[in-house]
Amino acid sequence: MKTILSKLTTLTLMVVLTINFSSCNATKNANNKQKGAVIGATGGAVLGAVLGNNVGKGGKSKEGALIGGVLGTGIGLLLGNRMDKQAQKIEEEIPGAKVERIDDKIIVTFDENSGVYFATAERFLNATSQRTLDKLANVIKEYPDTYIYVEGHTDNVGSTASNLKLSQDRANAVTRYLDYNKGVNIGRITTSWFGESQPVYSNATADGRAKNRRVNITIKPNEKMLRESGGN
Repeated sequence: MKTILSKLTTLTLMVVLTINFSSCNATKNANNKQKGAVIGATGGAVLGAVLGNNVGKGGKSKEGALIGGVLGTGIGLLLGNRMDKQAQKIEEEIPGAKVERIDDKIIVTFDENSGVYFATAERFLNATSQRTLDKLANVIKEYPDTYIYVEGHTDNVGSTASNLKLSQDRANAVTRYLDYNKGVNIGRITTSWFGESQPVYSNATADGRAKNRRVNITIKPNEKMLRESGGN
């Protein structure tokens, strides 16, 4: 057992030492690989304890927890590193976009100041928005083992019903462009819309309304990435 634990610990340390910690704005405030390591270690420890109690004659929960914790740490680091690299690439390609790494997700927010935007009551993509989505699509296709969630939002100008329909049309415009124009597999994309119900800024000012007329794109690992990272 000591030999096994020693080898597993060495393997985890090698993983930690060989991962290059990214310096992008999305990750510099909170190190997601470290978060992933903690989450992975905790989950792995629990699984390891269960395995330990069910191997042989049982009574090995402590050893199982240690093994699971070591393996789980490596799993979390690998998954976090892959998502961090993708977030950094998006920041490099689209400097104006707001890119956040939260848990295992990448959240990209586009508003009137960041590349994909809609004028009041507008539902069609303009040339600037298309060029920005071209860059995003290239990154999405470079990292195929993810799911893409497109969300449409509006300000509060107009009726609640019309804004809900407007946010639907805007989200669908982005989805159609990624699918038909850029060849992103539609099976990876989920589209939703929320109208004026989820403002992130005050609608009392023109600047706030401009920021609320937005499209959010969330990127999550799919089953293949989770499996290859050891997390599924």
